[in-house]
Amino acid sequence: MSALSNSQWLFPLNSLEATPSICSLEKELYDRARGVEFLFRLGSSLQLPTSALCTAATWLHRFYMRYPMEEFHRQDVAAACIFLATKTEECGRKLVDVARIYQTKVLNLSEPKQIPEDSQEVNERSAAILQTEEVLLEALCFDFFVESPHAELVDLFDSCESPPPVQEFAWSLAHDSYRTPLSILYPPRIIATACYVLAQRVFDGPNSPSLDARISATSPSSHLPTPPSHKPPSPDATRVVVERYAFNEVELAGIADALHILLEFYSSQDENTFPYLSNIASVPAPAKTTTRPRFYAPANQINPLPPQPANHGHTSPEDSLGRTPSSIHGGRSPDPTPQNPQP
Repeated sequence: MSALSNSQWLFPLNSLEATPSICSLEKELYDRARGVEFLFRLGSSLQLPTSALCTAATWLHRFYMRYPMEEFHRQDVAAACIFLATKTEECGRKLVDVARIYQTKVLNLSEPKQIPEDSQEVNERSAAILQTEEVLLEALCFDFFVESPHAELVDLFDSCESPPPVQEFAWSLAHDSYRTPLSILYPPRIIATACYVLAQRVFDGPNSPSLDARISATSPSSHLPTPPSHKPPSPDATRVVVERYAFNEVELAGIADALHILLEFYSSQDENTFPYLSNIASVPAPAKTTTRPRFYAPANQINPLPPQPANHGHTSPEDSLGRTPSSIHGGRSPDPTPQNPQP
């Protein structure tokens, strides 16, 4: 079975155009990233392990494949994902503690102690978390299992000789991948490989082999004849991951797509606020293997509403794009097209 089709929770790229949210795809993914950022801040303050944060972030993306952002605020969903993850990942936290830190983050306070446990705000946050958790359980079909690219990276670090900065950078990229929908598009090994290859490329510098060369099916040097007096070249360090896993063409295309999404995400960030991202954003993306709409744009260029295509009797979006899987408690996701489009 292909590594790209071994989970019911992996969606095709075009499914992102058919989510229940009414807003544009760019706006939805922008708000998802903000939701994951809030989730990470909440989990870090609760001192949760990385596994719980990654699990919760994956659930947030799965949730919004079934329910619209307009009906469920990203912060409520993030808090519900965190609270559920503290139970499934065996790092339990009290509901009141999650609610207090939630309120602390909203008010931008430094200490949860500044908010009494029995305050009205904490009670309201607690109620919102529990209500959202009920919907989250339905959205997940009570399937809590999540695999992380971090586990794949640990194996790579153990088997591949790479400088510590490459390992640290790849680990950070894997964290950032949860700010994108990669966790519901590709399996962990594909994401881990994309993060590792991109980390290598940034560390090696602009004069090193391109991303295309690093993820090609065969090494460029393999096409050159080996003189009789020379030994075959040693394995290329820039291709060690691709050659280790012997990816097929479909999987290599998935790695290229994952790299495209990561680079597009980084390119949309404000370099004045995050100047250190320029080294990543300046990396040329590999050749495109699929056609898709733009996922990310600078915040001031995001169009909040989706384009309204004219209906010329063609197949409806639900038929052509496909819907998210049916829940055991309900039907498929509704058509994202508004009933009364605004002029």
